[in-house]
Amino acid sequence: MFDYNYLKALHIIFVVNWFAGLFYMPRLFIYATEANEKPEPDKSILLNQFKIMQQRLWYIITWPSAVITMIVGITLLIKSGFLSQPWMHVKLGFVFLLVSYHFSLHYIYKLQQQCIFVFSSTQLRIWNEVATILLFAIVFLVVIKTSLSFLSGFIGLAVLIILLMLGIKLYKLLRKE
Repeated sequence: MFDYNYLKALHIIFVVNWFAGLFYMPRLFIYATEANEKPEPDKSILLNQFKIMQQRLWYIITWPSAVITMIVGITLLIKSGFLSQPWMHVKLGFVFLLVSYHFSLHYIYKLQQQCIFVFSSTQLRIWNEVATILLFAIVFLVVIKTSLSFLSGFIGLAVLIILLMLGIKLYKLLRKE
């Protein structure tokens, strides 16, 4: 029905949209968590606005993009013959982690819609970086494929994680000043 390249283009477009939601949603969680600590009436005004923003982002952009990404991705997987490639098994492992991350955000979304804040803004900042780490891993696997040394790839991910955590700590220090 669709040419492979058209499907690949659609897949990339919806992956980008999905990640837009995965990157921005935790930011909204952080803002709502910090708004929850403000005095009234600011607290109520901000929380109501963040709830609306979260709901629209989650159900209008993030969820539909995730579903379309999966449908087109599975179609590409069937058409491509890459399922027999070892790099694809590793990529699918990271995709499983990404889907798990998506569901973890859904859990936090449901809590915050009920004004239940169980994570600090620092914890949410750290959790926000998980999508970045998974994006790096998946893109490098797809682009480099079999020539990627898995050991050097994991070392690169570890370095990325360390740099992201240092950046979060530095940001926290700068905010206190």
